[in-house]
Amino acid sequence: MAGIKKNIVLAHLAVIGANIIYGINYVVAKGIMPDYFPPRVAIIFRVVGATAIFWLVGIFFPKVHISKKDYLRLAVCGFFGIALNQIMFFEGLNLTTPINASIIMVGIPILVLIFAHFILKEGITKNKVFGILLGMGGAIYLILRGSGGSFTTGTFLGNFFILINASSYALFLVLVKPLMVKYPPLVIMKWIFTFGLIYVLPVSAGLLGEPDYSHIPFTIWMSVAYIVIFTTVIAYFLNNYSLKNISPTVNSAYIYLQPFLATVVALTAGKDVLTWNEIIAAGFIFTGVYFVSFRGMEYWKNG
Repeated sequence: MAGIKKNIVLAHLAVIGANIIYGINYVVAKGIMPDYFPPRVAIIFRVVGATAIFWLVGIFFPKVHISKKDYLRLAVCGFFGIALNQIMFFEGLNLTTPINASIIMVGIPILVLIFAHFILKEGITKNKVFGILLGMGGAIYLILRGSGGSFTTGTFLGNFFILINASSYALFLVLVKPLMVKYPPLVIMKWIFTFGLIYVLPVSAGLLGEPDYSHIPFTIWMSVAYIVIFTTVIAYFLNNYSLKNISPTVNSAYIYLQPFLATVVALTAGKDVLTWNEIIAAGFIFTGVYFVSFRGMEYWKNG
């Protein structure tokens, strides 16, 4: 029992770490597009870099046999979790604002709840629905605080792409759950990124000659490195590691922490001041995550 509890605690810490990285990524990714790299060129760097790292690290671990039938699921996960997910995110973020994107992304837990119900037969409980709505309210309030989201016709296409991205990622979380229970996270990451690379290259490789590489600042290359190493390799690994011990619905509920964590970063850097708005929003978010993750000890049943 102690071992199971420890694994669950580690799973929750892993998904919190992943969402810290994702929260920072909205600004980092927006900073390199479109002035320095077209969205799909950024995706090639991201997927090629991550695939190479996962295969390189995999050399130092024992070989794991994968059932032939699971390769099909890996290929599907590679499409929804890597190719469609990332293309829609980068293309969408290029056409809309980080605020719009983050608002749309808070719908992921609802989509995960629906997909998990029909695909994994995970129950839809009152606690989960209440927690998701509570967390969503706190997250949207924090995102919109003094920012004024711009859901105009000028950002419609970008917003639509982000919606596809959110749906694709939600479906990926549900589809990859059975694989994460069966195989080590590193093996899963290695193969879904390999399949993702196969999908991404044909629609993106032709754009590699567009950027003027001689005039790209060092800071932009550092942003690319952050996206490859942190947003892709580390965050994907942490997120999928968590799925070994918690359900996709619980995992996705932590997305509500992203605007809160962004606020914490701003406060730490002295770029914001703590007000009752932040405290109230944080209360809603943490209460929502509690109801989805822990209320009624559901995390024992859904792990």
